[in-house]
Amino acid sequence: MRTPMVKEAEIGQKSAASSSENGTIGDRAAVARDQWNREIPGLDLAPMVLLGRLNEASHVVSTERLAPIFKAVGLKQGEFDVLATLVRSGPPYKLMPTELYRSTMMSSGGMTARLDRLEKSGHITRCPHPEDRRALMVCLTDQGLKLIKGMMPDYIACQQKTVSGLSDAEVEQLSALLEKFIASTAR
Repeated sequence: MRTPMVKEAEIGQKSAASSSENGTIGDRAAVARDQWNREIPGLDLAPMVLLGRLNEASHVVSTERLAPIFKAVGLKQGEFDVLATLVRSGPPYKLMPTELYRSTMMSSGGMTARLDRLEKSGHITRCPHPEDRRALMVCLTDQGLKLIKGMMPDYIACQQKTVSGLSDAEVEQLSALLEKFIASTAR
């Protein structure tokens, strides 16, 4: 169990500057920790540093690594998520809109707009539900299937490059820790 007050030495040593000599951004969470430590010494800032690093890692991966992969094939990340979810569901590549928005963690209103864009681009169609004449299903087109299956090698290679600074064991360890962290925040 963490104690609310810790000594400055326990918080960490002098952090990297916010910009290095080559112009890249350093560890912003450590810089913020050091600044807060000067202003209000004795606070337990380790959770703030961890959450700041998680937030920054997510932002960098999404915007600098994955967004160019999606842009190269004319998609946004959310559109990729919808198409990839349909592909992962397996043949016949059809899901109810509610199944899609639960799987992609977005609102039903946001899903409708996304489906409209994907239908307009020819990647999906809305087709009748086989058992409920009032309902529609989201159906992946051959074009959408070909797009996602064709881009997956580049997508996976990008992810592998993104984690290449870690050993296989570190990737597994970090993944396990994040799984545990996510489960603990859902309580």
